[in-house]
Amino acid sequence: ERGGNNSFTHEALTLKYKLDNQFELVFVVGFQKILTLTYVDKLIDDVHKEFRDKYRNEFQQKGTLGLLNGTFDFKDDFMRLLRDAEESSKVRAPTVMKTFEQSLKSQKTVKCMIETRGEKPKEKVKNKKNKGSKKEGTEAVAAPGKASAADKQPSAAGDREELTKDEILQKNREEFFKRHMKAGEKSRSPKPEAQKEKGKKPRVWDLGNSNAKVLDYSNSATNGSAEACPVEEFDPDAALGDRNREPGRLYDLEYESDEEAEEEKVVQNPSKPSSKKGGLGGMFGMLKGLVGSKSLTREDMDPVLEKMKDHLIAKNVAAEIAVQLCESVAKKLEGKVMGTFTTVTSTVKQALQEALVQILQPQRRVDVLRDVMDAQRHRRPYVVTFCGVNGVGKSTNLAKISFWLIENGFSVLIAACDTFRAGAVEQLRTHTRRLNALHPPESHGGRTMVQLYEKGYGKDAAGIAMEAISYGNQGFDVVLVDTAGRMQDNAPLMTALAKLIAVNAPDLVLFVGEALVGNEAVDQLVKFNKALADHSMAQTPRLIDGIVLTKFDTIDDKVGAAISMTYITSKPIVFVGTGQTYCDLRSLNAKAVVAALMKA
Repeated sequence: ERGGNNSFTHEALTLKYKLDNQFELVFVVGFQKILTLTYVDKLIDDVHKEFRDKYRNEFQQKGTLGLLNGTFDFKDDFMRLLRDAEESSKVRAPTVMKTFEQSLKSQKTVKCMIETRGEKPKEKVKNKKNKGSKKEGTEAVAAPGKASAADKQPSAAGDREELTKDEILQKNREEFFKRHMKAGEKSRSPKPEAQKEKGKKPRVWDLGNSNAKVLDYSNSATNGSAEACPVEEFDPDAALGDRNREPGRLYDLEYESDEEAEEEKVVQNPSKPSSKKGGLGGMFGMLKGLVGSKSLTREDMDPVLEKMKDHLIAKNVAAEIAVQLCESVAKKLEGKVMGTFTTVTSTVKQALQEALVQILQPQRRVDVLRDVMDAQRHRRPYVVTFCGVNGVGKSTNLAKISFWLIENGFSVLIAACDTFRAGAVEQLRTHTRRLNALHPPESHGGRTMVQLYEKGYGKDAAGIAMEAISYGNQGFDVVLVDTAGRMQDNAPLMTALAKLIAVNAPDLVLFVGEALVGNEAVDQLVKFNKALADHSMAQTPRLIDGIVLTKFDTIDDKVGAAISMTYITSKPIVFVGTGQTYCDLRSLNAKAVVAALMKA
């Protein structure tokens, strides 16, 4: 009864029961589970009522113990109730359609039908006459309008005296509607002249190609053929950016530190108060706040840690992680003896910097080039799968990584497994053409360095990835699998991603996240890892191996997302996207990120 279910099923039997709390009775009916008996509820109600009413006096006189010794002759009553319940549940025969003779229409004569039809047109004719009289009345009202104002006034006054109030109101309404209809026709008349120039002129972009043939993809071939990637003429400087860079090198992130400027200010500031307040005042001002041979307590660090926590949150570090970082720093420093000329603030700041650098340098380092060469020795392609939420730049950064691999001499096969987003395949096809234009086959001994494998839209992404990997065994060094963006709360899409990863077993699973997010970064990574673990069929599920941090050029010094992502997963940031060109790909420099994070 807790769940509101009064039935119990055991193997091939189903039991239904009903309780009578007044007399402490239980009525149970049993039947075969495969039978759909619609009268069971009625039967048990009827039996309950009949049995209770028949033996009510015995229940009240003898009580519960008397029932155990008593005998109840209820078989005949039960069989009667069962027959009644069965009869009531029998399916009634479908009602037979009436014949024409039984219908009311057969009782009507032809003459009667003709007369009834003849009456209706008469009524309509009367209505038409009334409408005609109204039109004549409106014409009579409109005709005097053409006459002079002197003739109009006496005639209008005479009409108003003869007409009733309702007729006058009707005439005034008709005149009002006529005036507005004429005004509407005048305002609409010039519109057709303005709409004479039809058609849409194509927009010509400054950096685009005005040749329409370049934009015609109707006859393009796919899946590895050379015709799938026609060479396109475009400005390589726009795609590459820096022409003085070293080909194939992945540069570190750069950040201009202000430490030297701060040191100069610290050196210059003590001399200023000494000139104003004297030597002793300047000396005591400089020594204020310095701690000598003192062990740090939690009370000393709390004000500094509170400011550090607010500073980290302002730099886009997730609030939960900022609290945990400050807590770990406090435990590390509590009871530590300070140096002679050190402040609490500088000590806490230095400890926090060391902790942040350790977070950004996890134990396992991903070396993609080394792993690709190892796969080459085993004569198989190195497979990388990209996943992430919508709009973070998976396809764009996949193209950047493809360019970097090509410059290091590796051939790339791009698997278009985003079969949902409109234009996803065309975007990868455009990147493939551009990359082949930058690295034509002539420069690589006739070998096409990047090709696209696609099967269109609406297909199973895991199946396309499997076919692309098997196709990549025909001489490709790397297979990059692009997947559709999905929110971390969408269970069906997360199940599909876990299936793709479990079936194809890629060498590297990269989570693509943007540097703009704060607390959302933690939620995304935790739920992506949890979904991959929950929906995987393997005993040891495959989780995220590394992170691609995109849009790093849009955040200035608010680099907290890098800390949040690496802290929550203990996975390295393999690549950092810093722009729109193929060369805007960097490796993470932990010290540069921490310097930007600690900047005031």
